Amino acid sequence: MLTPSFEYVLPVIRGIQAGREYYVSMCPLRFIPKLFPLDDGEMPPEKRTKRSLNRTRVPEIARYILNNPTNYIFSAITASIDADITFEPIGTETEARKIGRLKVPMDARFAIHDGQHRRAALEMALKENPELGYETIAVIFFLDIGLKRSQQMFIDLNRYAVDPDPSLNILYDHRDEKTNWVRSIVKQVQVFRNLTDTERSTLPTRSGKLFTLNSIYNATLALLTDRQETEQQIERAVRYWNAVSRYIPAWEQVLHGKVSAGEIRRDYVHSHAIAIASLGAVGATLLSLYPENWDSHLEGLQQIDWSRSNPDWEGIIMSSGGISKSRTSVTQMSAYIKKHLNLPLTPEEERLENARLRRRGE
Repeated sequence: MLTPSFEYVLPVIRGIQAGREYYVSMCPLRFIPKLFPLDDGEMPPEKRTKRSLNRTRVPEIARYILNNPTNYIFSAITASIDADITFEPIGTETEARKIGRLKVPMDARFAIHDGQHRRAALEMALKENPELGYETIAVIFFLDIGLKRSQQMFIDLNRYAVDPDPSLNILYDHRDEKTNWVRSIVKQVQVFRNLTDTERSTLPTRSGKLFTLNSIYNATLALLTDRQETEQQIERAVRYWNAVSRYIPAWEQVLHGKVSAGEIRRDYVHSHAIAIASLGAVGATLLSLYPENWDSHLEGLQQIDWSRSNPDWEGIIMSSGGISKSRTSVTQMSAYIKKHLNLPLTPEEERLENARLRRRGE
C-alpha cells in the first residue's frame, strides 16, 4: 500500500455526486486505525466535524464482530481527505476511466464523518483477533473542502437516519435466541399468527391487526421467567396464549371476521400493549403457582369488563381519556387481573393497589 514516494496508493472507483468527485475503496481492516486516528476529545464542538465518540458503545460493537466472525456485516465508512490527491485511471474507455488508483500523500489528513464507532470497535476487535485485519471494509472518500462543508456533510449523512421499528427488529433478528422464540410462538398461536403486525409498533387506525410483534415479544419475555429448555419454554408460551385467547372472545371474533379489529381496539383495552404485557406478567405467576393446572384459573378473565368505558381503568391504565404505557400502569393492571383470578399480589403490586384504593376513598 506504500510506495517509495511516500504515498498511500488506494484502489478506487471514482464517482460524481452533486457535481463533486468522490472515491470508493476496499480498505483492509488492519489499516483503518492507522488511516483514521481517534480524536483526542478536547476539541470544542464548533471545531469538530462529527459528534464526540461515545466510548460505551464501542465494546458492544466489538463483541458483535468477535461473536460473529463468519457473518458480521458493516456498512461503508464515510470520510474526507485533506490533501492534494492524484487519480490514475486504468484505461481510457468509459468504464475504465472510473476505476484506478488514488495517490494520497502520507501527510494527508483523513477525517471520518460517518463510522467512527465502527472504526473504534474494529481496532478493539483486531487486538483480540488479528486475523480480521486481512478482511476489508468499504470506505467512501470525499475531498475535504473546509470545516463548514465537513460539518454539513455530517448533518446531511445523519439527517434522514431512522432506526428500524422495534417490531421489525424482532422479525428480522435471527441472532437473538429470544426473538427466535417469539417468532415461533406467534406462528403457533392462531390469533397472533393472523392478527399481528410484524413491522410496526403502533397500529394505524384502519389496520386489520389487533397486536404488534413488539408487544407480544415484551409480554412473552415477562411470561417466560424460568430457565427451562427452549422447546419447553415455547410450548408453555403457546399453550398459555392459546388459552388466554379462548377466554377473550373478542379476539376470536376478529379472527373469524365477525367484528373489525379497529372496533375492538377502539372500544376495548385487551389487545393494547399494556394489557398484553400485564397478561404476560400474570401468566408468569400463574405458571409458577400452578404448573399442572394453571389453565383452569384463567376463567376469571371472562369476568373482567375489558371495555374502555369501564370506570375501574381510571387510575390504573387510563388518564384523561388516554391509555398510559408506563411500567407503573402495567404493574397496576397486572394486580387488577390477578385479583379477578384470585392470585396473590407481589409487594409492589400490593403497594400500588392500596395507594389506588386510598385515592378512590375505598
